[in-house]
Amino acid sequence: MSFRVDVWEGGRIALFSLRANRLRTVLTTVGIGVGVCTLLAIVGIIQGINQSFADQLAQIGANTLQVSKFPWTMRGDWWEYRNRKNLSADLVEPILQASEHVVAAAPLYFDRVEARFLERRMASVTALGTTADYAIISSFTVDRGRFLTDADVDNRAQVAVIGAELARTLFPGLDPVGHRIILGSKPYRVVGSLEAKGTILGENQDTVVVLPFRTFQADFGKRNSPNIAVSVDSPDNVLKVQDQLTVALRRERRTPPEAKDDFAINRPEQLANMYAQLTGALYGAATGVGLITLLVGGIGIMNIMLVSVRERTREIGVRRALGAKKRTIILQFLMEAASVSAVGGTLGTVVGLGLAKTVSFITPLAATVEPLTVAGGVGFAAMVGLLFGIWPAARAANLDPVEALRHD
Repeated sequence: MSFRVDVWEGGRIALFSLRANRLRTVLTTVGIGVGVCTLLAIVGIIQGINQSFADQLAQIGANTLQVSKFPWTMRGDWWEYRNRKNLSADLVEPILQASEHVVAAAPLYFDRVEARFLERRMASVTALGTTADYAIISSFTVDRGRFLTDADVDNRAQVAVIGAELARTLFPGLDPVGHRIILGSKPYRVVGSLEAKGTILGENQDTVVVLPFRTFQADFGKRNSPNIAVSVDSPDNVLKVQDQLTVALRRERRTPPEAKDDFAINRPEQLANMYAQLTGALYGAATGVGLITLLVGGIGIMNIMLVSVRERTREIGVRRALGAKKRTIILQFLMEAASVSAVGGTLGTVVGLGLAKTVSFITPLAATVEPLTVAGGVGFAAMVGLLFGIWPAARAANLDPVEALRHD
């Protein structure tokens, strides 16, 4: 009961003191608010980027592999990778037979072309040569028409499936299915269009045009080394399949037993690890800047509270002489410091959220702030107030009542 009375009285006196020194309170609140705002904006942007990257990796699929000439994360001499023998579409069949857990495999040939329809055109379109099985491996979803078929590949059909942005640009207000587009100098009949997919790891998936890979080879050449996309029945079997594919590919490519692999089997997990390595130090430094800013705000609170103790020395002496306990004095000043910090933290949280959203709106950077982070921002600000208020509160409680009463 006595403790609750102390809390009630301490809170009431603290609020009265803050109201009596409005300018000082506002300045202190702004100081802690700037710290929380900076920290929350940085954390919001970091969380947004992390979530965006995780979403993009999810679109690649945790149960997929990609066999290529170059690894996604290069370690070593680039020329060593450059001099490797090219892959070929003939490896698809051995890959399918290498493991019972392989669901589908498809070659991927890439090139950059200009796409035209009548007077409309789009530059730097990604031409992708593949097979019908790529629909199983990828997250492409047909919006209109159909995807490629085995007959399209076998007959080298001049057909194409186009991305959503390409469809909007070349065929505004029209159904693109059945029309002919020009890629480079070759005509192709559009048999389907894809649903919007967005950007994955910097590549716009909506400006792609998918062709039968034999048609691609005939029109754009066979010299490029394809990637081979592989779908596994479960993420739990990915590492097992990787080992089985390694054995099968070394056998097919007649790699000597003492030689290193002359191909790479890439997993989305490798990109996640590389991302963590590249951004870990950056995120640590950015968070450190926010914490330093908050520390400066905490020092400001301590300074203001020490001034408050000095100004109210006589008041403290009177209260101690009338029987106030040290605990009561400590609670009063701690609550005063925590109140200022909590208010500043709340204002800083609101401004920080707005700043993070503004950054995500006007720049490519994403921003996502979890509810727990918001609660943590306000709670952490209050803790900063308590921490930096301990010394002033203890100093006030330990004043000698007789000496405090003599203070002018």
